[in-house]
Amino acid sequence: MKDYVEQRLAELRGELDLGQKQLAMLEARSAELKQTLLRISGAIQVLEDVMAHGQHAAQSNGHAQPETPPAR
Repeated sequence: MKDYVEQRLAELRGELDLGQKQLAMLEARSAELKQTLLRISGAIQVLEDVMAHGQHAAQSNGHAQPETPPAR
């Protein structure tokens, strides 16, 4: 009985260690993804501001800018 309990305890400790390592990897990946999304969001905001400024400048000059289809 003692051998079984010691073996099971060793197995559970191994599973706990593996689970903690996997969790740390997932948390690191989550942080990386959050940073990537933040950069993308910032880039979108900059481009939207550039577009709005360009349309405003064209309208104040009396020129309408043609719409450009989105790049694919």
